[in-house]
Amino acid sequence: MQLSDYTKEFSRNLNIAFPVMLGQLGHVMVGLVDNLMIGQLGAAPLAAVSLGNALVFIAMSLGIGFSFAITPLIAEADGAGDLESGRSYFHHGLIMSSINGIFLFLLLLLSKPILYYLDQPEEVVVLAIPYMNIVALSMVPLMAFQAFKQFADGLSQTKYAMYATLLANVVNVIFNYLLIYGFWIFPRLELEGAAWGTLISRFFMLWFIWEILKRKSKFAAYFKWSKKEAIHWNIFKKIFSLGFPTALQMLFEVAIFTATIFLAGNLGTNPQAANQIALNLASMTFMIAVGLGVTATIRVGNQVGTRKYKDLRRIALSIFLLVFLIEAVFALLFILLKDIMPTFYIDNAEVIMLASQLLIVAALFQLSDGVQVVILGALRGLQDVKIPTGICFIAYWIIGFPVSFYFGQKEQFGSMGIWFGLLAGLTSSALLLYFRFNYLSKKLIRTKEKVVQQV
Repeated sequence: MQLSDYTKEFSRNLNIAFPVMLGQLGHVMVGLVDNLMIGQLGAAPLAAVSLGNALVFIAMSLGIGFSFAITPLIAEADGAGDLESGRSYFHHGLIMSSINGIFLFLLLLLSKPILYYLDQPEEVVVLAIPYMNIVALSMVPLMAFQAFKQFADGLSQTKYAMYATLLANVVNVIFNYLLIYGFWIFPRLELEGAAWGTLISRFFMLWFIWEILKRKSKFAAYFKWSKKEAIHWNIFKKIFSLGFPTALQMLFEVAIFTATIFLAGNLGTNPQAANQIALNLASMTFMIAVGLGVTATIRVGNQVGTRKYKDLRRIALSIFLLVFLIEAVFALLFILLKDIMPTFYIDNAEVIMLASQLLIVAALFQLSDGVQVVILGALRGLQDVKIPTGICFIAYWIIGFPVSFYFGQKEQFGSMGIWFGLLAGLTSSALLLYFRFNYLSKKLIRTKEKVVQQV
């Protein structure tokens, strides 16, 4: 094939991915706004937000991972023109995601004492606990929202979740300003004010996507809940069989990034604050790749439904190439602006210097991180989740974490050493996942060709 066979798909890929990118950036912007506003209160409050969100992000990765199972099932049913199956996947997925939200809320409440045993600065832990109490409740509306989002994504209608998340950011900014600093009749709650802003914005986000989807003719047939409609445990089982490994994939990756927070905390308050700044900036560019990963799931899932496997492989490779080019641009920007971007977060010379060093390493793993999440999306579209889960565990925890732990000691490279482990883990993941996709896509093509020859 010629290069143009891949580049001609860029426009279609971006049309699907762009709303997802903005929507995912909207999620990250909630954290960015919290960090920027809390950073004005000092290094300890900023580190407390980082520590409190560490456990929240782990829980969030589990819930979002489960909800990701909805998208390939909806996409395959849509590609095959099977409305009944698509509606059933949506209804069962919504029920499962809502239950997950309640479960994760309770889990976070029970896990708070863990923060006292992680050798973190005491002042940081004291500030993090009340913040985490409130943010934990936001798991309930967030997980229900995810079910609606993944359903709409599966139908290639990615813009509605974008609208919801962007408007939710406006709500978050308003209530952050009112409640962090105290304005008019509102009390000055500082960190707890940021948590209340997050909670209110996520309830708004759920309400908005429910309202907008139920009013659109494209979704009308899916919102019909028959009184005779039964709960089918085999549908729950199918969603679980896809969702649980996907949740583990996200858990393994989020957990290693969370581990950097704890390892940085062992180095002190300033290294932990610098680590939070670098993570927040890296996560914003990562959301671009997540958008293309969702695109890969949708488009590959559609091709599975139509059984056009040569097109499946070509389309997937076009998305891999696109994300590589985009992340290369971000890597260059990270290097050029490494001394400037941290100054928007905090006025502390040591924190800024440490964060600028971390951004150099972040620039290097932009490529690996972007490629691996898109390949994971393509494999999810193939409904291949178990072996990729094993690959993620090996890459992050057998390869990446030991590197972070060893080189992240004070006598080694400190904060930069921690991030060397991230670079090693993400690069290993990208290579191994590509080998897996290459094998499966070629196998599908060969199998179909043999069937055609036999007929």
